[in-house]
Amino acid sequence: MQNFWNTVSKYPIFLTGIILGVFLNALKPLAPLLKNPVTAIALIGTFIAAFVFLGFTLRAMLGVGLT
Repeated sequence: MQNFWNTVSKYPIFLTGIILGVFLNALKPLAPLLKNPVTAIALIGTFIAAFVFLGFTLRAMLGVGLT
Protein backbone atom coordinates (compact mmCIF):
# COMPACT_ATOMS: atom_id res chain seq x y z
CA MET A 1 0.00 0.00 0.00
CA GLN A 2 2.94 2.34 0.66
CA ASN A 3 4.12 1.89 -2.92
CA PHE A 4 0.66 2.95 -4.15
CA TRP A 5 0.70 6.23 -2.19
CA ASN A 6 4.29 6.87 -3.27
CA THR A 7 3.19 6.63 -6.89
CA VAL A 8 0.05 8.73 -6.39
CA SER A 9 2.06 11.49 -4.67
CA LYS A 10 4.15 11.95 -7.83
CA TYR A 11 1.18 12.86 -10.04
CA PRO A 12 0.85 16.52 -8.89
CA ILE A 13 4.51 17.13 -9.76
CA PHE A 14 3.96 15.51 -13.16
CA LEU A 15 0.84 17.62 -13.79
CA THR A 16 2.66 20.82 -12.78
CA GLY A 17 5.49 20.00 -15.18
CA ILE A 18 3.08 19.43 -18.05
CA ILE A 19 1.20 22.69 -17.43
CA LEU A 20 4.43 24.68 -17.10
CA GLY A 21 5.79 23.15 -20.31
CA VAL A 22 2.64 24.04 -22.24
CA PHE A 23 2.74 27.65 -21.05
CA LEU A 24 6.45 28.04 -21.79
CA ASN A 25 6.05 26.62 -25.30
CA ALA A 26 3.03 28.84 -25.94
CA LEU A 27 4.82 32.02 -24.81
CA LYS A 28 8.22 31.33 -26.41
CA PRO A 29 7.23 32.63 -29.90
CA LEU A 30 6.08 35.90 -28.29
CA ALA A 31 9.49 36.65 -26.72
CA PRO A 32 10.96 38.42 -29.80
CA LEU A 33 7.96 40.77 -29.85
CA LEU A 34 8.97 42.13 -26.44
CA LYS A 35 12.22 43.59 -27.84
CA ASN A 36 10.42 46.32 -29.80
CA PRO A 37 8.74 48.81 -27.39
CA VAL A 38 5.70 49.35 -29.62
CA THR A 39 4.90 45.67 -29.98
CA ALA A 40 5.71 45.07 -26.30
CA ILE A 41 3.10 47.63 -25.23
CA ALA A 42 0.56 46.14 -27.65
CA LEU A 43 1.28 42.60 -26.42
CA ILE A 44 1.02 43.55 -22.75
CA GLY A 45 -2.17 45.48 -23.47
CA THR A 46 -3.62 42.45 -25.21
CA PHE A 47 -2.84 40.21 -22.24
CA ILE A 48 -4.40 42.69 -19.80
CA ALA A 49 -7.50 43.05 -21.99
CA ALA A 50 -7.83 39.26 -22.21
CA PHE A 51 -7.67 38.87 -18.43
CA VAL A 52 -10.19 41.69 -17.88
CA PHE A 53 -12.53 40.15 -20.47
CA LEU A 54 -12.19 36.76 -18.79
CA GLY A 55 -12.90 38.32 -15.40
CA PHE A 56 -16.01 40.13 -16.61
CA THR A 57 -17.25 37.02 -18.39
CA LEU A 58 -16.82 34.82 -15.31
CA ARG A 59 -18.49 37.42 -13.08
CA ALA A 60 -21.48 37.57 -15.41
CA MET A 61 -21.70 33.78 -15.72
CA LEU A 62 -21.45 33.19 -11.97
CA GLY A 63 -23.55 36.16 -10.91
CA VAL A 64 -20.83 37.55 -8.66
CA GLY A 65 -21.21 41.20 -7.72
CA LEU A 66 -24.77 41.57 -8.98
CA THR A 67 -27.24 43.17 -6.59
